[in-house]
Amino acid sequence: MDTHEILTKLKNGEVSVDEAEGYLRRQPFEELGYAKLDTHRKIRSGFPEVVFCSGKADAHLLQIFGRLYEADGEVLGTRASKEQYELLKAAYPEVCYDEVSRIVKIEKNGKEKVGCIAVCTAGTADIAVAEEAAQVAEYFGSYVERVYDVGVSGLHRLLARLATIQKANCVVAVAGMEGALASVIGGLVDKPVIAVPTSVGYGANMKGLSALLTMINSCANGVAVVNIDNGYGAGYMATQINRLGVKIDE
Repeated sequence: MDTHEILTKLKNGEVSVDEAEGYLRRQPFEELGYAKLDTHRKIRSGFPEVVFCSGKADAHLLQIFGRLYEADGEVLGTRASKEQYELLKAAYPEVCYDEVSRIVKIEKNGKEKVGCIAVCTAGTADIAVAEEAAQVAEYFGSYVERVYDVGVSGLHRLLARLATIQKANCVVAVAGMEGALASVIGGLVDKPVIAVPTSVGYGANMKGLSALLTMINSCANGVAVVNIDNGYGAGYMATQINRLGVKIDE
């Protein structure tokens, strides 16, 4: 539970003063020996710790995933394999998995989605990274509009969805190949654009390096760039921007 939830439960008589004090006195991380779970991250930053599943030993993944779930009532994991999902599902039948984004999660029901983030891709090959961004943003409480396959080789496709993109508090532009989509969108909107280069492309794409260089050299204002294939980072940052937009509207 975060501080607000603890204090709300105390006010409503759902926990005693001693129980609330016990929650608040817990150290800001949980020591597992091989890992230190940052259980106070949500209190500090507004976002709970997320599990990066790739490369984790099965026993470590099970315990980390489980302890974070127990602490917050929900948990998100990124870059999970199908085998890791099956492992987690055997222990937690309620867990959900998306093979496209490779996100595994247990999520609270009825979460409100606020504001608007537009997640755009140049092509369908970029959707895996875009879905990681979109689903991370949704998990953290943002409303997401998906605008896929609107690359610059057919600019009319992008212009047909421009009204949807322009109303968003933040735009995530996901592109491989030459990565030009972010610059084009940056010149058409008055909101921040988060550019995500992907490792999609032929040899000279250099596993996303060419798209990365295009994006960080963009002549459009208001474009920021995350690392190659980093959908998670884009979804997280977009949610921070979206939350600011919602506060301003209020």
